[in-house]
Amino acid sequence: MKTSELRARDRADLEKELHELLKAQFSLRMQKGTQQLTNNSQLKKVRRDIARVRTIMHEKAMAK
Repeated sequence: MKTSELRARDRADLEKELHELLKAQFSLRMQKGTQQLTNNSQLKKVRRDIARVRTIMHEKAMAK
């Protein structure tokens, strides 16, 4: 997910995206715990996407 795509979204969309990413992260952590996760790099990607979304949300809040 690119930051330019995130910057174009409004706050409600960002919150929805963050919620979906957090659910995906939880699911991946559970798969890792039960040793069903085959691609460990997915965890890193989701974690970075969460950070991107939170950063954009913070930037928008500070701009007001």
